[in-house]
Amino acid sequence: MSMFGAVDLSSLAPKTGPAGAGGPGAATGAPAPARPAAAGAQASGGLPAPLIVDVDATTLRDVAEISTQVPVLVVLHSTRSQAATELVELLGRLVGEYSGRFQLARVDVDTAPEVAQALQAQAIPAVMALLAGQPVPIFQGSAAEEQVRSVLDQLLELAASNGITGTIAVEGQAAPGEPAEPEETEVERAAREAIEAGDFTAAEEVYTRAINQSPGDDTLKAARNQVRLLARLDGQDPTALLAAADAAPQDLDAALAGADAALALGDLDAALGRALEAVRSHTGEERETARLRVLELFDVIGADAPEVGRARRQLASILY
Repeated sequence: MSMFGAVDLSSLAPKTGPAGAGGPGAATGAPAPARPAAAGAQASGGLPAPLIVDVDATTLRDVAEISTQVPVLVVLHSTRSQAATELVELLGRLVGEYSGRFQLARVDVDTAPEVAQALQAQAIPAVMALLAGQPVPIFQGSAAEEQVRSVLDQLLELAASNGITGTIAVEGQAAPGEPAEPEETEVERAAREAIEAGDFTAAEEVYTRAINQSPGDDTLKAARNQVRLLARLDGQDPTALLAAADAAPQDLDAALAGADAALALGDLDAALGRALEAVRSHTGEERETARLRVLELFDVIGADAPEVGRARRQLASILY
């Protein structure tokens, strides 16, 4: 059973005033203040540690040390559980999308039962966080991707409130002040040429074929959603689209076009707000259409954008 909401992450933030006799965070369950990151880690743009690590009794202390600078998400799993296997795969994908903002620690309870016991796991799969060496329960059981993303965003906010703001150095990541200039792939070249020719349908087909060959590549899916946005806005006046959306708030097509227009004008909160309102105010197939459009906008804007983090939580609240 999902335990989302069973632990209010915001309630774990440190309270103002002196710590009690039990030490920092003892009375509230909040993690102790993080130690400053090492100068070498800051200079290199991130800690020289893996994004994903398998944890046993001998490496648990190392993971706890990492958690003083970077949030660590711990998933307790077993190969005997299909739900656990699927959750591990989901978290493995998300840790890459979050670009080193947290480390994923995998604990196989069959090979490391002492770690599961130390973390007081009550069910499998289970997810908790380590912040400044202290465990924070998150949820147990399976969960939808949107719920997981929402919890991750809350966890990062909690970590930041405790001064834990470091990152893991991602291989190939550009050094600060030196943006990477990746070489254009054949797919990107073909799509770019189609866009420059004004043929958005052809550009979308380029990405669709690539996705069919690599169905797990979320970067390709995000690029296709960007092309779809460009196609919808081609030849349109954003101001006129906003006016039309405001004039007919129950018209789903107009509402979603208004979200596109707000995004084109650079107002991310307004774009997401309009799309979320379309989800809230419609039912059945229209609600599903609006929900999918919201997810497309998440891709276009980028998973790391704070506006997207807030919108994900709002979407989860509307749907669940």
